[in-house]
Amino acid sequence: MFTSLEILVVNGSEEQVASGQHNIRKAARAILMMGPKMVLLKRGEYGVLQFWDSSVLATPAYPLEEVFDPTGAGDSFAGGFMGHLARSGDQSQGGLRRAIVYGSVVASFTVEDFGVKRLTEVSLTDIEDRYQQFVQLTDFHS
Repeated sequence: MFTSLEILVVNGSEEQVASGQHNIRKAARAILMMGPKMVLLKRGEYGVLQFWDSSVLATPAYPLEEVFDPTGAGDSFAGGFMGHLARSGDQSQGGLRRAIVYGSVVASFTVEDFGVKRLTEVSLTDIEDRYQQFVQLTDFHS
């Protein structure tokens, strides 16, 4: 059963407008004081910053050799993020972090073609495979 999640997903300019701040940490803190429990700052090819309480988590974008078109990548990130939360039901910090990675994976497919055309060809297996590659890429505990 889901409880209420209060997460704001924004890009840099939206964060600045909402907060009136130009520094991303100050902007996130100002937005958190407005009510959301978490702010996800989409940073395109630089990934996502997750702000909650007094903590920050940086998640890189999945590295690709070629980006065809970034149109729709941010929305695809949000869809992948929310889709994973809906599928897993896991609202723990670990679950939210995994959802961020799934969002990044979906966005990485989006930029491989024009608009969201590439997503029409992607299977759940493709997403799971790239998720595992992403995990290996960012695993520093090994």
